[in-house]
Amino acid sequence: MRETIRSRFALLMLAGLVPGLAFVAGGDLIAAQQAGKKAAEIVESKPELLGFSSERLGRLHAVMQQLVDQKQLAGVVTLLARHGKVVEERTYGQKDLASGAPMTKDTIFRIYSMSKPVTGVAMMMLYEEGKWRPADPISKFIPEFSQLKVFKGNDSNGNVILEEPVHPPTMQELMTHTAGFTYGIFGKTTVDKMYVDQKVLRNQGDTLQDMIDKLVKIPLLYQPGTRWVYSVAMDIQGYIIEKLSGQSLPDFEQQRIFGPLGMKDTGFFVPAEKRNRFATMYQGNDAGELELFPKGDKALSDYATQPTQPSGGGGMVSTAEDYLRFSQMLLNGGELDGVRILAPGTVQLMTANHLAPSLMVGDFSTGGDVTRPGAGWGYDCAVYSDPLLANEIVGKGTFFWEGAADTWFWVDPTNDLIFVGMTQRFLDHKRPNVHGLSHPLVYQALVNPRM
Repeated sequence: MRETIRSRFALLMLAGLVPGLAFVAGGDLIAAQQAGKKAAEIVESKPELLGFSSERLGRLHAVMQQLVDQKQLAGVVTLLARHGKVVEERTYGQKDLASGAPMTKDTIFRIYSMSKPVTGVAMMMLYEEGKWRPADPISKFIPEFSQLKVFKGNDSNGNVILEEPVHPPTMQELMTHTAGFTYGIFGKTTVDKMYVDQKVLRNQGDTLQDMIDKLVKIPLLYQPGTRWVYSVAMDIQGYIIEKLSGQSLPDFEQQRIFGPLGMKDTGFFVPAEKRNRFATMYQGNDAGELELFPKGDKALSDYATQPTQPSGGGGMVSTAEDYLRFSQMLLNGGELDGVRILAPGTVQLMTANHLAPSLMVGDFSTGGDVTRPGAGWGYDCAVYSDPLLANEIVGKGTFFWEGAADTWFWVDPTNDLIFVGMTQRFLDHKRPNVHGLSHPLVYQALVNPRM
């Protein structure tokens, strides 16, 4: 399925936003005071001291370099950490082929759906403040959704048949892609077509309220809780975050997450002074050659200004080092460098599988990464609840996700390990699956996992 949907994913996932700062009272005062904290410098340790074989890590380097040499990827950054220390950080190839500018460790990437776990953390912060519960109906926070109907099919004349939801879709279902929403770009149903026709996501000049107003007019694709369908759920969460916090999504995340964690290059846009560090986007053509994506001037100007509809599902930019800090916070149980974002129990709740066994049978996925035996979904991230059953080499409880331009990460609490990979080749049917490739290449080098 992954090969058939990539080209349709394209323009709907291009978005950016200027993050700002805003002051709010109460517990947010602590976050505001922490926001100026400087991130610690990345210092690499000898791999052998962290259980890895330097020689065997050469296999990872060789494969990444081969993908660049074969012109399947313009450039890559990989970052491996264990026990809170960096095993190694590597760069390969170029961030811009036309100028020959080399890939650097501080290159800024469009992380697309790797925005989702960040949105999940924002939601869990509000959960800790008692502002929502998993069993709450979504309509408690978006009253317009109280009248949503469910698509049942089409009659002989092609007219849409609707039915009442068996139960109102809940916040837990929203957090797990089981509420009934879709993206419109992965399926061919009548409901998917409505999403495309209505331009639900990132229509020029639209706001998050415009997105909600459009979704109100479109039925749910299925009865809540009965299917897993990758969806606009995290964009809807962005709207809820704004309503519950009284801040814009970028302001909330800058003040409460990016600033406190020292994620200095993460946000919803790339300011002028950082544009020279912004990786150029490519896509493979029919001949398998890399070409600019999107073509023309837009390729050089996207993420330059604040969009009116910030995307919690796919609108952020970041660096490998910033995303490592975010991942390490989660691996540490919600804390980094003395700054606490979440409580350990909240992180456990977020990164546990919440899918029913009936949804983990291989019938529902965007590819081979999720919703199969042993591989489910937590709150805004995928999780391997039983890696061996899922035919994966990672440790139990590993949570992860990836982005539309081949960025990827995973956090392995069993082995106390983090891996972040960044590149910029947009969805196309010949794009290498670097996420899948990197699993055995990393773990075959972990020769002393008990260290």
